[in-house]
Amino acid sequence: MVVTSVSTSSTVTKKKTRRREGRKKAPRIDDPVRSVEEHDENMEGPSDLSALPTSTDESAKPTESEHNVDDDDTLMIDESAAPALNPSDSATDALTFEPLSAAAQQAALAKKTEMRRIPIPPHRMTPLKNDWVNVFGPLTELLGLQVRMNVQRRCVELRTSKYTKEVGAIQKGADFVKAFALGFDVNDAIALLRMDDLYLDSFEIKDVKTLHGDHLARAIGRIAGHSGKTKFTIENASRTRVVLADTKIHILGAFQNIKIARDAIVSLILGSPPGKVYAGLRTVASRMRQRAV
Repeated sequence: MVVTSVSTSSTVTKKKTRRREGRKKAPRIDDPVRSVEEHDENMEGPSDLSALPTSTDESAKPTESEHNVDDDDTLMIDESAAPALNPSDSATDALTFEPLSAAAQQAALAKKTEMRRIPIPPHRMTPLKNDWVNVFGPLTELLGLQVRMNVQRRCVELRTSKYTKEVGAIQKGADFVKAFALGFDVNDAIALLRMDDLYLDSFEIKDVKTLHGDHLARAIGRIAGHSGKTKFTIENASRTRVVLADTKIHILGAFQNIKIARDAIVSLILGSPPGKVYAGLRTVASRMRQRAV
């Protein structure tokens, strides 16, 4: 058996030396002026170092204008240059509005078209068909609205036109149709079109007191009275119109009159005897007559 030994130490040492030489960094230049001179010597033609920027004490110092801009304490606004404003004049100009003329209001109504759809309960469709002439007549003649009955949707549709005279005409028409839908007579509901201080108020018996069965039936009987006597007395004393639709109560009249009728009906719901309510209504009616005089 023959054993041969190969020495590789010299080869490894040469490779390491080459790597170290390749990793050596270039010498650091501490003097920038010297590096520029050496660069200029390598370039062809004469070199002029006077063009290079040099840092002097005058350029390092901030100028007077820059010093004034940076200093916030010395920055001032010349108030004399700005014109003095009178706040009262600007407020007067902003709050002064000239009223629109009749021609301008008519032009605004002609440009803008509004539409309302008032639903009709099923049990009021037949009375609506029977009194349709009396319903759409005041709407078209007094308010200048366009009206139609939509049988499929069970509603009455209102729309403004060029013949509409007032801005709130469509609201008055909607209140008139709604009053008829709630159960008021046409002759009573038409007062909403002729007067501006009439309103509709609706509430239920359960809003006053929770009643069930016979107690609820007796409360409704106390409000209506024998042959409607109590209801008619409340209407005549308070100058309102009352519709008693099952557990719902609707009142048509002026604001103060609605309050009087509502207080009387609430007293009957809570169990007050009709005689006591009549006495209170007589007192209120006498006070109203004195105020009218």
